[in-house]
Amino acid sequence: MSEPETSTVDLNGFATRVWRKGKGPKLGFLAGYGGLPRWVPFLDRLAEARTVIVPSLPGFPGGDRGHSVLDTHLDWVLAVRDAIDKSGLAGADLVGSSVGGSFAAEMAAIWPDKVKRLALIAPFGLFDEKDPATDPWAQKQDEIPGLMTANADAYKKLKEMPVGANSIEWPIEQTRAAEAAARIFWPLGNTKLEKRLPLIEAPTLVVWGEADKVLPPGYARKFAEGINGSTHVQTIAGAGHLAYLDQPEAVAKAVLAHLG
Repeated sequence: MSEPETSTVDLNGFATRVWRKGKGPKLGFLAGYGGLPRWVPFLDRLAEARTVIVPSLPGFPGGDRGHSVLDTHLDWVLAVRDAIDKSGLAGADLVGSSVGGSFAAEMAAIWPDKVKRLALIAPFGLFDEKDPATDPWAQKQDEIPGLMTANADAYKKLKEMPVGANSIEWPIEQTRAAEAAARIFWPLGNTKLEKRLPLIEAPTLVVWGEADKVLPPGYARKFAEGINGSTHVQTIAGAGHLAYLDQPEAVAKAVLAHLG
């Protein structure tokens, strides 16, 4: 894989990384739990047909300590809106996974003009006591790879320290990402998103890994039924919560087919 073009935007006083690669209509991606410490094959597949733009979320890899000044859910939503605007993604198609999927849904609900078409990959935001989610922040660190992906090695590879990375800063950055996610979604990933789903009018694809151990696959139906616009659900075999790491080709194919 060739490296993407890297730039930064200012979010609440913190330099925040934005990746860009490919040609064609713009497509934004908001990453899942753990963020993106490196470019991944899923994004390369999307970049074959689109200009893929990937803004980091505050506190996640590439997002510095931007989460430290965000105290409420509204703060987070406004910061993500700012990232969308400053990355040049307003009005473009948007894909979000897990943590990022929740924010992608928020963007489409609250600012419908900012999202043309939407793809959600196992987004956080809902909680059903009859079908409870797994709390990732209550797990031991060595259990996280197997929780996030069907193939634990896929997550471990994402989190391997790159050549040339600072051996002291690297683990701090990864811990910061988990802290940032906890600030947004603890406990149990519930942000009452169901109240805002009916505001989404963008055509939406809901993708779920068949082996998701964090959010039961039944949540895909809950999202699809809650969204006002046209929706389609697609289950990915051999994939866990971060389905784009387990099955990058299958997830990219589904997303690109939906976006046209």
